[in-house]
Amino acid sequence: MSRTFLVAIAFVAVPLAGCSKSPSDKLADRVENAADARADNLEAQADMLDNRADRVRQAGEERSDAIEAADRNVAAMSQEQRDAIVANQAPAVR
Repeated sequence: MSRTFLVAIAFVAVPLAGCSKSPSDKLADRVENAADARADNLEAQADMLDNRADRVRQAGEERSDAIEAADRNVAAMSQEQRDAIVANQAPAVR
């Protein structure tokens, strides 16, 4: 056999050797891929929660600015009314 023929066979045989994974290797790959998918899902949920937190902060700042601008007589409000405004259960300004 010529040297060129042996080199050609080696180039074909080496990639094929990697294709025959054992059942435990296949299972390990599936476990890793499934964990990666779950981690990607968690990261996406974390991104959504972070965006939601930013919107909540922004809404709080806007409500705070509206209260300051309205200059309401807060002293005349009951504690329950003030608590409802803080808890976002009542309008900040009417």
